[in-house]
Order: sequence, then C-alpha cells, then structure tokens
Amino acid sequence: MQAPPTSSAPPTAPRRRRRSKALGLAALTVSLLMAFPTAQSAFGDETAEVPGGGDLGPNVLVFDPSTPDIQGKVDEVFKKQESNQFGTDRYALMFKPGTYDNINAQIGFYTSIAGLGMNPDDTTFNGDVTVDAGWFDGNATQNFWRSAENLALNPVSGTNRWAVSQAAPFRRMHVKGGLNLAPDGYGWASGGYIADSKIDGEVGPYSQQQWYTRDSSVGGWGNGVWNMTFSGVEGAPAQSFPEPPYTTLDNTPVSREKPFLYLDGDDYKVFVPAKRTDARGTSWADGSTEGESIPLDQFYVVKPGATAQTINAAVDQGLHLLFTPGVYHVDETIDIDRADTVALGLGLATIIPDNGVTAIKVGDVDGVKLAGLLVDAGQTNSETLVEVGPEGASADHSANPTSLQDVFVRVGGAGAGKATTGMVVNSNDTIIDHTWLWRADHGDGVGWETNRSDYGLTVNGDDVLATGLFVEHFNKYDVQWNGENGKTIFFQNEKAYDAPNQAAIQNGDIKGYAAYKVADSVTTHEGWGMGSYCYFNVDPTIRQQHGFQAPVKPGVKFHDLLVVSLGGQGQYDHVINDTGSPTSGTDTIPSQVVSFP
Repeated sequence: MQAPPTSSAPPTAPRRRRRSKALGLAALTVSLLMAFPTAQSAFGDETAEVPGGGDLGPNVLVFDPSTPDIQGKVDEVFKKQESNQFGTDRYALMFKPGTYDNINAQIGFYTSIAGLGMNPDDTTFNGDVTVDAGWFDGNATQNFWRSAENLALNPVSGTNRWAVSQAAPFRRMHVKGGLNLAPDGYGWASGGYIADSKIDGEVGPYSQQQWYTRDSSVGGWGNGVWNMTFSGVEGAPAQSFPEPPYTTLDNTPVSREKPFLYLDGDDYKVFVPAKRTDARGTSWADGSTEGESIPLDQFYVVKPGATAQTINAAVDQGLHLLFTPGVYHVDETIDIDRADTVALGLGLATIIPDNGVTAIKVGDVDGVKLAGLLVDAGQTNSETLVEVGPEGASADHSANPTSLQDVFVRVGGAGAGKATTGMVVNSNDTIIDHTWLWRADHGDGVGWETNRSDYGLTVNGDDVLATGLFVEHFNKYDVQWNGENGKTIFFQNEKAYDAPNQAAIQNGDIKGYAAYKVADSVTTHEGWGMGSYCYFNVDPTIRQQHGFQAPVKPGVKFHDLLVVSLGGQGQYDHVINDTGSPTSGTDTIPSQVVSFP
C-alpha cells in the first residue's frame, strides 16, 4: 500500500457513501401578447416570439462591494445547501467587479460562485472561497456539484481550502497564495478539476486520490496519491508516473474555455472564449482572453417552469440559452441544431426528461457550446440523456468543434431514474472538457436494476478529445470508444459497487466489462493518466478481468494506467487486456502499467 501523502494524512481508503382583479389581469395579458411579435410555426399557426434578455431570477444573487451583510447572505445559502446533496434548490452567487473584504464564502451543494468581471483580478476577495467536509465527518468524497469561477482570492491564512470530489470545477481563478485540496483533518477526498487558473503558491493535494489540472499556472505541487495529471500547466511537476504518480503533458492539444457571464458596464453579456491549440498557461495571462461577447438580449433567459417547447422555439428563433438556477422537467427533447449556439447553465441548472426522451440533442453543426448543466435521468428509461450529433454524423468540425464543459449526468440518487446510455458523441472533433457521468451508488432510487444504466459514454465520432473524464458505476462499459483518433487526458472511474455476483457482470468469456473499452475496429487512439477502481461491496469475491480493453495495434497507445482494489473488495486480474499485475490483498493497493503496448 502506498504510504500516506504526509504524516498528518490518513491512508486512503474506499469511499463510504451514505447515502386580480380579473379585468386588470385580462388587460395585462392582452398587452403582453401585443408586445411580442409573432412568428410562423412549423405547422403554419402563429406563435408568440420568445423575448431575449430580462432579469436573472430569484436564485441568482448579485452582490457589489456596497451590498449590506454579504457574509450573512452567503452564510444563509450555505446553511441551506451544506448537506442538501439531493435537494432541488439551486443558487448562483455573482459578484460585481470590485474588492470585497473579510469574506469567507463557504460553498455547498448546487451552488456556484463567480466574479462578474472580464478577468479574475477584476473581482477580488480579501478572504476565502471554501469547501470543507464538516457535514460528513471530515470525509470529502461526496462534495459534488458546486463550482468557483472568475475570482481572485487573497486567502486569510495564505492558503485557500477547496476540498471537493467530482463535478466541482475550479475555473478561471487566481489564488494569491496556496490551495489546499483536502478537508480539515486530511480525510478522504476524490476530486477534482482545475482549468484556466493561476495559483501563485503551492497546491497541496494531501489525501486527494486523483486530480486533473489543465492550461493553468501553479507555484508548486505538493504530492500525489494515485493519479495526478497535468496538461498545459506552467509549474507542473515533471513526468514521473508511477512514483510519484505524475502524468505531465507540456500542452493541451485542443481546448476551449467555458463561456461565462460578465458585466460590461451595467449590461450583462456572455463571453465565449476561442479555441486554443497546443495551449499552455491561462487564457488571460496577457490581460485578455480571445473570443467574442454576446449580449444578454440574444439569450432566452430560461427560468423554472419553462417548457421544452418554449426553449426549442427560442433556439429556432435564433436565441442562445441561459438556464438560471433551477430544475427543469422536459417532455420533449431540447434540440440545438444551429451552429455556434451557446447553452449555459448557472448554479448547476438541472434538466430531467419526464417521459423517456433524450434531454438534449445537438445537431451535426459547428461550434455548439454546452456548459454548466446537470442532466438527471427520469423514471422512464431514456435511450440517451445527452446526444451530440445524430447517428452517422460525418461533418468535419475541426475548425470549430462543439464543446461540452461541466456537463454532468446522473442516473439515480435524487430518485429512481434509468437511461441506457448517459452520453453519446457522434459528431467529429467534439471536445469533452470535464464531465462526470454517474450512475448513483448512494441516495434514493439506487439498486442494480432500480437505476439501471448500461453505458456511461459512447463515442462514435472521430477525432474526439476528452480532457477530465470522470465516469462511474455503470452496469456494463463505463466508456466505449468506437471512433477513430480519439484522445483522453485523465480518466477516473469506479466500477459499479452493487454488482450482485460474478454472473451479473459476465461479458461472454470475459470477467466483467472494462471501464474503458476501445473497439476492436479502431486503429488509432491514445490516453494519458487513466485509473479504474473497484469496490464490490455486495460480493467482494468478484473478479474483474481488466480495467481497460483495447486492440493491440501500433496506433493504440496508453500512458500511465492504473487499477485499484479499494480495501480488497473485489480484484482486478490485469490492468489492460492481459497486461499488468493483479491487485491483491485486503489493502487499497494500486497496480500500475506505465504504457501500452
């Protein structure tokens, strides 16, 4: 077993998850209908045009330095959200440019905090943006679904604490000090993701089991447990996997930063960063990020109660989509079939398909940006929850790819849900930048068949790149990659805990379904910094033949793979195909293979 990262940090261990006046109203209605132009629908009847712009709704809290009792208001949201893991409340805390003194913004579930400046340094906290794990007895492995973005921090102690696990991005941040990724007491943590950020001091992972950092700058990196991966990071540690377990790429082949809301004077706009090639360091290092600004009046500001019909009408009309914090039930697919459409969620805006439809479909068009959305499976099985490009998509999007950033999928946990496949990518050149696709292992509506979902991610498009790919607990393959020339930089996986017995996961003559399967037909594929873990707590005698499966061809290459048996609850026989040593014993022991073939 690997030694603890520091003398004060405990050994890593398996994740343990607990789980009118009448006349007046009539006149107002007539007035509103007259105010909006009408448009011709597909069936020939006239429908009211969807207005762009408007207010951001009650769950976007906007502060400026003169706002009274900022700390009290932030604390009130945290009190509601600290342990509200599967609740329906959603919040975005937005701070206008300026300096804020004596702030400690503790961030709970379904809460996003962001500056409204053009650059991180436009909005400065003399204080902290904190995630800790006191609500869960110092265990940070369930600190999901929250985010921080576009702020500068002068931490009170010199070090900011951001103790998170999956689906908790730290983007476009400037920490003028150090960053601690572990909870108070150095309890377990299983994150995480940083992009387009500058940390002047050292990043201390301590008990973090894995982490991915992209296109950033750090003053140093303290340690590693199983898998620490870097691409395009100034100050990153040198390549050294497996001891220490650092996988380091000098550049990120292709990247595009997430769109974000900001203020231009008194006007809200959404900034859409441009694609970068072979990126290294932050996009704002020279004072500005390349890209374009879109005024808010070109967005349909979606609020709870909006229907899929209205959302689709807005897209057809030429509007982009800004989902305010809330939960959205849709009875038909949200179709985005217009090039360069932005669909941006605030405060972990959540979309639930009610009748077995696919929640979101993107056409085989250039440059769609999906960002900041959680898609939650409904009770009726959906064949897919998110689909990028139709089956058989073939267009070349290399000059202007579609990107998915902080797009998360959940099956079960908040209640019974089912989906055959969480996400399908058919369009070529798609960028998947930080996704967590999760079949729930705790919460409500959880069971081997109760929240059945066979596949997490299926990639059929060519030249697809995944940076920061987290996929967990699906009943069969967590990832199946059928397209040519795919690339994955950092992969974190846990096989389904709740497999009832060996027979339930038998895959022909293979014991278990690989976490990451590259199709036999593929001739070119490459991956870096990839780990799969097992914790078969229902039947600890289960054996998984391998974590990874791929054809043995010169163009199929993997760098720095590992498999881990968490506490000896189940075992891997190999790492990839029949290569790599088995996991064994009752401790949490990684088994590594440096490269394949």
